[in-house]
Amino acid sequence: MSGRYHRRRRDARFRRRRFSGTSPLERVLILVVIAIVAGVSIGVGLPEVSPTVAKVTGETAATGQAADVLNTLAVDDAQSASGYDRDAFGYRETDDDGDGCDIREDILARDLKDVTFKGASGRYACTVASGTLDDPYTGRTIRFTRGVRTSTAVQIDHVVALENAWQSGARDWDTAKRYRYGNDPYNLLAVDGPANQEKGSASAAYWLPTNGAYRCDYVARQIGVKSKYGLTVTSGEKDAMLAVLHTCPGQAVPEDK
Repeated sequence: MSGRYHRRRRDARFRRRRFSGTSPLERVLILVVIAIVAGVSIGVGLPEVSPTVAKVTGETAATGQAADVLNTLAVDDAQSASGYDRDAFGYRETDDDGDGCDIREDILARDLKDVTFKGASGRYACTVASGTLDDPYTGRTIRFTRGVRTSTAVQIDHVVALENAWQSGARDWDTAKRYRYGNDPYNLLAVDGPANQEKGSASAAYWLPTNGAYRCDYVARQIGVKSKYGLTVTSGEKDAMLAVLHTCPGQAVPEDK
């Protein structure tokens, strides 16, 4: 017993001396490796390295239009969702193109392929009955069929969530601007229903698409939306965005068509 005890103390002293001789950067990397080996998750859907580690290692250095626009956004770490009401944005309550259908139908028709409509003319001419979605968030192909039990397979996501918009500036808007935001096609995508539910109101600091190939486009669109409407970002959100953009130099902001 005594021999094992002294060996443990000797080994512990050796580990402390070895660790204390490392630089701060090396210590961070050692801790990350330990966490990975131990199977500790650092966040579902987050960048391959956490924003904190990415910042230490220089992986939040990004170039390109999206990064440049991101750097123009104000940073606000005192955001509050107090008073938020989803209905304040009037989602699906407008018909800006006058086709008789709400924005959900317009986005389904835009983002799905092989679309069929409920009626060839008249009241249901723009009501999507079926189609195929190449889902950007998961990379899956989803066969959409309208129905009580099937319609939710494809949902319309506000890329910058309504609650996120509220706490980053929309709380101070008038009703007309909130309605315009809530129904703006630039901020809307047809996506996998479960992925949309998982995202909720999370910013890029807490959720990113599991489809890694789409992350740069996703973050760039969020930046475009926030720039268009003068919304703020948090420090953590900005770092997460930069960590993504670091992987795609020259990333552009999507055009607002």
